[in-house]
Amino acid sequence: MSNQSTLKDIKINTGNLYREESITDLQAGTIKQMIPVSVDGSRDLARTIIFIGVTQIMSAGGPLPIQCELPGSTLAEAIAAFPAEINKAVDQLIEEARRLQREAATRIVVPGQQKIGKIIT
Repeated sequence: MSNQSTLKDIKINTGNLYREESITDLQAGTIKQMIPVSVDGSRDLARTIIFIGVTQIMSAGGPLPIQCELPGSTLAEAIAAFPAEINKAVDQLIEEARRLQREAATRIVVPGQQKIGKIIT
């Protein structure tokens, strides 16, 4: 499928609209408050607010963004949950990296199946 036909099919899901507000302490991270709205921009009271925690950690390759959903129905609850949920997200990221390393280490290399790049001059 070409990119042009894919772009023609893009549609906004009008039943799943959110307004994003960011709250930060300018140090540890940011909490994104995703507020459900109707097509006219008014608050959709039938759906609950979603909180998303965002921070970054330094890696050998530079800053690595970490993001996770925060439980709670109020900003105070999301703030209280932020440290534990970010730590869980980091642990999951580390475990995923280890899994990928294990898979790469156990990959069987068969002679003749490596892709060889050619330089065209």
